[in-house]
Amino acid sequence: MLETSSSMLSKSLARLSSGSKLTSPEDDAAGLAVSMKFDAQINRITATKNNVGNATSFNQTQDGFMSKVSKALDRMSELAILSQDVTKSDTDRDLYQEEYSTLGAYVDDLATKDFNSVSLFGGTTLSVTTDSDGNTFAMSGVNLADAAYSTATAGDVSTTTGAVTALTSVKAAITQLATDRATVGANITRLNFTNEQLSVLRENLSAANSRIKDVNVAEESTQFARYNILVQAGTAMLAQANATQQSALRLLS
Repeated sequence: MLETSSSMLSKSLARLSSGSKLTSPEDDAAGLAVSMKFDAQINRITATKNNVGNATSFNQTQDGFMSKVSKALDRMSELAILSQDVTKSDTDRDLYQEEYSTLGAYVDDLATKDFNSVSLFGGTTLSVTTDSDGNTFAMSGVNLADAAYSTATAGDVSTTTGAVTALTSVKAAITQLATDRATVGANITRLNFTNEQLSVLRENLSAANSRIKDVNVAEESTQFARYNILVQAGTAMLAQANATQQSALRLLS
C-alpha cells in the first residue's frame, strides 16, 4: 500500500509541476494522440492567421496607393477641363500639360511598386491560405499598367482637341480605378472574415485540447494531499509493523 501511495504521490506531483495530466503516454494513450494532433493543427492555424494578416496588409497598401492615384486622376480631369477654356492661351495650356504629364508620371510610377518584392499592381491573382489544410482563396489582382490608365497618363492637354480626348481617357481611368478599389475592398472584407473564423477555430481547439491535457489544479491538489497523507500513514504503519516484529523477537530471546 505504501508503494502504491508513493507512486500516486509522485504522479500527482508531476502533474502539478508540469500543469499537464499527460506526464507520460500511459496516462491516456488515446488522449495524447488526439492532443498531439490538436497541437499541430493549432500551430498551423496560427501560421495561417499570419498569412491572412500579411495578405490584408498587402491589400491595405494597395488601397492606400490607389487613393493617391484617385486624387491624381481627379486633378488630371480638372486640368483637362481647364485646358478647354476658350479664354486660355496656348502658353496657359502648356503649363496645364506640364502638371498633367507630371501627375501621369506619378501614376505610372505607382504601377511598379512592390510589397516585400511582390508586385502590388501586376494584376496577378494571388492564392492566400485560409485554413490549416492549406486550402486557398484566390485574391484578385489589380493592374495599374492597364490600358485604361496608360492611355490617360499619356494624354496631352496642350491643345483644346487634345484636352477633350484626355478628359475622355481620364474619365475611363477613374471608372477603372473605382472598380479596382472595389475589388481590393472585397478582398479585405473576405480576409477579415477568414481571420475572424480562424480566431474562433483556434480558441475552440485550444479549449478542447486543454480539457484533454491540462491538469485541474484544484482537483489534483486535493489528490496530492490525499496521497501525501496515505504515504505518511503508510510509513508510520510500516514503522509500527517493524517495531511489532522486534517486540516479538525480544520475547523469544
